[in-house]
Amino acid sequence: MSAATKLKKPTFKHIESELYSYRETLREIEFLRNNIMFTKENTDENVGGGRSSFPSSPTEMIGSRLATHKQLIKLEEIANAIEKVYTGLPETHRKLIQLKYWTKPQQLTWEGIAQKLHVSRRQAFNWRDEIINVLGELLGWR
Repeated sequence: MSAATKLKKPTFKHIESELYSYRETLREIEFLRNNIMFTKENTDENVGGGRSSFPSSPTEMIGSRLATHKQLIKLEEIANAIEKVYTGLPETHRKLIQLKYWTKPQQLTWEGIAQKLHVSRRQAFNWRDEIINVLGELLGWR
């Protein structure tokens, strides 16, 4: 990533917060999907008769709601990006994500994380920056 496409500080922090809340995001996606699929939602306001423009099949209606739910789409985009980047990382970088973002409660400082990874604190920061920048690029955030 060149200096011209460097992430803005608030974007960097936002991506970090998405990494911290990845597990909660997965739970929220599951909740939203179940809510859409298993609740009866009657959005047909055509009470005067005539034909509705909504799909008539229950399966089509559920599929349509799943495909157009904005919050669900955004959360899935973020979760898929994190998963794609995570699976493509070397084992050391994955361990950094697990130790820094997915260990709760967080008990290690950056020095402690670097020691567990057998690298310097600066190297751990470089790996973090690299991961966040790749995620930002994949999500199209600046």
